[in-house]
Amino acid sequence: MPNRLIDETSPYLLQHANNPVDWYPWGPEALERASAEDKPILLSVGYSACHWCHVMERESFEDLSIAAIMNQSFVCIKVDREERPDIDSIFMTAVQALSGQGGWPMTVFLTPDCKPFYGGTYFPPDDRHGMPGFPRVLAAMAAAYRERRGDVIRATTQLVSRMQQLTQSVRSLDPLTDEVLRQAYLGIAGQVDDRFGGVGTQPKFPQPMTFEFLLRHHIRTGDPQCLELVELTLDSMAHGGIYDHVGGGFHRYSTDAFWLVPHFEKMLYDNALLAKLYLHAFQVTGSPLYRRVVEETLDYVLREMSGPEGGFYSAQDADSEGVEGKFYVWTPEELIDALGEDDARLFARCYGATPEGNFEGANILHLAVNPAAVASQAGVSEEAFDEFLRGAKTRVLEVRSGRVAPELDNKVLTAWNGLTMRALAEAAGVLGRPDYAEAAARNADFVLRSLRRDGRLLRTYRRDPATGEVRAKLNGYLEDYSFLIDGLIALHEVTLEERWLTAAIELGNDMVELFWEEASGQFYDTGTDHEELIVRPSDSSDNAAPCGNSMAADVLLRLAVITGDGDLERRAVTALRSTRELMARFPSAAGHWLCALDFYLSTPKEIAILGGAEDADTRALLAQVYARALPNRVLVGGAEDAADIPLLRDRQRIDGRATAYVCRSYVCNLPVNEPAVLARQLAE
Repeated sequence: MPNRLIDETSPYLLQHANNPVDWYPWGPEALERASAEDKPILLSVGYSACHWCHVMERESFEDLSIAAIMNQSFVCIKVDREERPDIDSIFMTAVQALSGQGGWPMTVFLTPDCKPFYGGTYFPPDDRHGMPGFPRVLAAMAAAYRERRGDVIRATTQLVSRMQQLTQSVRSLDPLTDEVLRQAYLGIAGQVDDRFGGVGTQPKFPQPMTFEFLLRHHIRTGDPQCLELVELTLDSMAHGGIYDHVGGGFHRYSTDAFWLVPHFEKMLYDNALLAKLYLHAFQVTGSPLYRRVVEETLDYVLREMSGPEGGFYSAQDADSEGVEGKFYVWTPEELIDALGEDDARLFARCYGATPEGNFEGANILHLAVNPAAVASQAGVSEEAFDEFLRGAKTRVLEVRSGRVAPELDNKVLTAWNGLTMRALAEAAGVLGRPDYAEAAARNADFVLRSLRRDGRLLRTYRRDPATGEVRAKLNGYLEDYSFLIDGLIALHEVTLEERWLTAAIELGNDMVELFWEEASGQFYDTGTDHEELIVRPSDSSDNAAPCGNSMAADVLLRLAVITGDGDLERRAVTALRSTRELMARFPSAAGHWLCALDFYLSTPKEIAILGGAEDADTRALLAQVYARALPNRVLVGGAEDAADIPLLRDRQRIDGRATAYVCRSYVCNLPVNEPAVLARQLAE
């Protein structure tokens, strides 16, 4: 018989709906039962694409004897960390304090009033490799709560007090200067692997925001080493197995130092952020490899991660048919079946497929040799060989599409859709791909229509594939607002449609009202209308994606330039001051903060373009803006009557043609309507 998770929208929770565990979703019913029965809570947090979450489910949550212990001694709550980042953040902080490490699956034991007293990550079903078995942990925690209640209460009181202190920002008295950027650059450069790129050794995560900062620092200073570190990393990832050479897109991370063997899940936010990073690197270098990676990644998202209404899905699992990576790996024989013997031999040579294999007897495809060398040996031109590889990958992809695909997490998250909207919109302008702009606009229409209730942004949306039932729920978090604003600003820039900028400004004002606390001078992750939790979380570290705080500071700085609202800039600068030490001392945890600081310390170019969005002369001027890397600029455009936008106010077209104004601090160059003249102004 299904448990209470059967009525949830999260694919992760639905995966556990038939466990023998009496799971509850997080909510009043579970918390009231724990209080009424004076039972501790067992909180289990994970996500649908998490490999070890699946392992723990198979080993423990589907085991009748273990489930019986859980049901007898605890009120068991299952949480999808992607739907409830607040719950995840609060209790991850507790687990890290208790155990010195964190990760998923996360297992936390709470008192009935939700105060944590023990926690960890994966527990095996029996004692193994120095880890206690899950039944032993369950028995010990039940006994501790039953027999040593006073010790438990004292420990939880101290821990919660410590957690509350961690959420309070402390503003630095030191100034925000270029020296912070310099210190951050030196700190990151010392951590980059000088052989294979990336930060650290293994496992190795892409960390796109860290390399966005390095790219911006190169643009700011002209330091060639910054660019070398970025190119080394991007080249290595694009050649490695972390990149899906057949279908496009990136897997979650590499288990080794040289990007060969990935953890195979694919996350929407990773691919949005990496597509944007490669796009910016293409603007700086003109590398055709980077352009190809951008297009293949975004094409993958549009092909496999898009819903019919315009939303983008969250993730694809690492496993298929219960085996990690099975969907993605190849034997030489399988390539011969797909391509024929001669073509398969050339393809395997390029992509490192051997009879021995590099992953459990099969092959993770990676660019093992330079295709130009293979072309030379085959006696064909590089252009012809490149065409051959494109055709071969298409054929291999067709064969792969007949395999049992990994599970798709088809919930739509507002925040991650905002990141993807930004990547698509920017790529449309830089690469001249109007289809990307259309996809971004369709996505914006969908989110603003389907993920708002009475003006309040919501977190998650899902259409049940079996019944067609649609449910959107949960108040949006700071990251939902700030990421969506970021996407809407980018969409206005490429389309010049006023409605997107109007929506961004309105959401910016709502974001300040809901999440900013003037007394402490900081943003919180949850709104003033959120349920009361043991602490009000305020995450200040950039991780796999920007934190809501850093993105909020970023978009407020840009909206301040666009609107002339000095209060927006004041709040953004206050937030930056609270993370000055983090940026200087721990820069790899502050990649997006550093990008926002780079913007603040610059004098941003203010570009206004008056003209019809679809007119050829307007598009010619826009093409000049997108032809160069200008990370510290704002761009607004539209008709001459857009008086609500200060950068457009009282400005006219020249000679009836589309006209551009390039300004700094509202002091402008002469208006121009010749693309070549605009190019010269932008290059100054």
